[in-house]
Amino acid sequence: MMAAGMVTLGAVVGSFLNVCASRLPKGRSLWMPGSACPACASPIRWYDNIPVLSFLLLGGRCRDCKERIAWRYPIVEMATALLFALAYLRIGWGPDLIPALLFLSALIVITVIDLDHQLIPDRITLPGIVAGFAGSVVLGRPSWLNSLLGIVVGGGVLFVIIVLSSKALGVEAMGGGDMKLSAMLGAFLGWQLMLLGLFLAAFLGGAVALALLAAGRKGRKDPLPFGPFLAFGGAVSLFWGEGIVEWYLRAFAG
Repeated sequence: MMAAGMVTLGAVVGSFLNVCASRLPKGRSLWMPGSACPACASPIRWYDNIPVLSFLLLGGRCRDCKERIAWRYPIVEMATALLFALAYLRIGWGPDLIPALLFLSALIVITVIDLDHQLIPDRITLPGIVAGFAGSVVLGRPSWLNSLLGIVVGGGVLFVIIVLSSKALGVEAMGGGDMKLSAMLGAFLGWQLMLLGLFLAAFLGGAVALALLAAGRKGRKDPLPFGPFLAFGGAVSLFWGEGIVEWYLRAFAG
């Protein structure tokens, strides 16, 4: 029943995250005006704003103008619902669940915005860094020192990559938003799990880039948003990072 409750909570939060992903890049208020159809600007009625269910009942179209509603909206709602339930199952009911849910929510918004706009807003990452560090001070997981090192190492590693790529290639391989996102991962996860998340992000990002190049979908100089890969690495590290690190140490460092 608790997992079902987390699914419901996640779907509701996911609906709000859709608003954040749509309005933050445009500098619009998250609260006013109310939700409206992007095509005809008709206000969305409360019963047409029920996560996932309203999309299905409306057949994926606006009630007024019949314009198609982007699939992104129910996908974000369902993804948030599943991640919230998984967070509960992995972490349990307790204080540690709160920063985990905040962390996952931030990662979802960042993923959507970076895919759409190739932008990672400071309005998410900078408060995220503060929230992650504050949570470590209050809850002690990770320790405040581990979190602080995670911020420094996470931001520092990507800063070095940005500087070296700029000097060697004449272009920045990543942006400042990626650097701040990596620091946010460090704040919530600590420096060890942050490095694991960064490794997973680089591995998956490299594999996807090679696949796109081989398929002719991207050229060598075409940008590829790195934020979604960092978000993936951060989520995996949150749920299974400690087990992965322990397995690695037993298998290769023993």
